[in-house]
Amino acid sequence: MKKILILLLSIVIVFTSCATAKVEAVPEIVAPQPVSVPDVQEEGISGEIIEVSKYGNTYIDVTTDALLEEFALGDIVEISVNGNTIVAPVVTSYSDVDNGSPLVKVDGENVEVALSYADFAGTYGAGVGTGMTITLFEKEGYLAEYQVRHLERTDVREDYESDEVFANFRALSGGNLKENLIYRSCNPGLGDARAPYADALAEEVGIRKVMNLADSDESLLITIDPNSYYATLYENGDIVLLNMGVDFRTDDFKAKLKSGFEFILSDPVGPVLIHCNEGKDRAGIVSALVEALAGASMDEIVEDYMRSYENYYGVEKGSEQYDAIASIITDFFQTVNGRPFPAESVKTVAENYLINQVGLSAADVATLESLITE
Repeated sequence: MKKILILLLSIVIVFTSCATAKVEAVPEIVAPQPVSVPDVQEEGISGEIIEVSKYGNTYIDVTTDALLEEFALGDIVEISVNGNTIVAPVVTSYSDVDNGSPLVKVDGENVEVALSYADFAGTYGAGVGTGMTITLFEKEGYLAEYQVRHLERTDVREDYESDEVFANFRALSGGNLKENLIYRSCNPGLGDARAPYADALAEEVGIRKVMNLADSDESLLITIDPNSYYATLYENGDIVLLNMGVDFRTDDFKAKLKSGFEFILSDPVGPVLIHCNEGKDRAGIVSALVEALAGASMDEIVEDYMRSYENYYGVEKGSEQYDAIASIITDFFQTVNGRPFPAESVKTVAENYLINQVGLSAADVATLESLITE
């Protein structure tokens, strides 16, 4: 009996030991604790708009040097402004992108965010004090296109083959346009290196009326040479100052263009000079319309438009760069027409634009055509 009791006691001890060991082998369940994860900031820059130009281009309180420490020319970035998200390349010129396209421009002291030939501030409801953030979207995503389009020039007369090329000064031609009646050039009153050459050439051909697309009275009086031929035209009331933006879609552009043509029609003496500042963008559009009204072909219109880029930047006809820039003026006609059209209908497109959108009467357009054609 004693042996049986000892045996039973041993079994109990062994069983208890096993049970204890089994319990100790189960790990303690601990409730998960919150893990502190540091905030991840996207690479980019933030600032606010400090200036809006009359064209609707915005300048932010970030220097070009600071932006180029973060991004490079040809990068595509994402712009966040006033609840809008815009994807744009980092470039140095409006002509580096298509007409109406956004860009981040880095050729001045402060970063400029704009739409090429359009109103960025008005489009996105931005103004002085509006915040803006720029982050990377695609590294070098626009680099190949930028290299095709990128343009450089000098302001040294000796780098150009003639005074006319340096001043981008020439008579319009094409179709039945009267010879040496309508001219285009850079701004003779701007006060830069080219202005004296444009002024001398305007006097040489006997310019009688001027459509100044760029200036107001205030801006012109700051830069004009009071002893110039151009100053004499201004004093005689022979210059209409339109102070136009570059966005041909806006009511302001159309109203001022109407005023410019009405000025010419009110006293139709020639020769007439059309100019903005460089004589290639706003002057390019107005010249193209005049040429179209005179029956110029699309090829003739494009060729004249591109001469400004040949004059200033040495862009060669037939190059990929030439074709990319030439699309600006063909796109203009297609945009105002609202849809593609046969090239031979460009005159009709110009007439419809001036009557239905700019607001000239059909009689005004007919009179203008009779004045400028043989």
